[in-house]
Amino acid sequence: MSDSLKNAFVAFASYGKGQLLKQDMDNKNFSKCIKDAGLMDAKVITATEVDITFMKVKAKTDRTINFAQFCTALDHFAAKKGVAVDTLHAKIEAASPTTNATQAEAVKFHDDKSLYTGVYKNGGPTNVDKSPTKAGGLAGLLDRSPADVRGVKYTN
Repeated sequence: MSDSLKNAFVAFASYGKGQLLKQDMDNKNFSKCIKDAGLMDAKVITATEVDITFMKVKAKTDRTINFAQFCTALDHFAAKKGVAVDTLHAKIEAASPTTNATQAEAVKFHDDKSLYTGVYKNGGPTNVDKSPTKAGGLAGLLDRSPADVRGVKYTN
């Protein structure tokens, strides 16, 4: 098998897994690979056929397939469609995982920080008190200077 087919397998197996490069493919990513490569059709290779083939090639207790099992599944699809295996390999090598997620539009008052007002213009709210004392909290707000019983400050 070619290196480009192996790279396509790893790309589809790793899709949706973050930065990890996975060496095993689950059923969801296997179906995505077959669909994105354009191998699915309405008559021969349906979503049900993809699921059944995945279950046939994987080990009984596993939830994923490795590259050799992936190639076995492609052989099965080639026999079902009546085409050469190399044709399917070429389609998968040319495919890459795609997403159809929605991109948010630009929002003037959210994206441009020079237009911020109020508290957010000064960096936003904080749960850390900014007082002149080391302890912070109420100590910076209380006046502990000497006073008489009625609270009148002594003058010197």
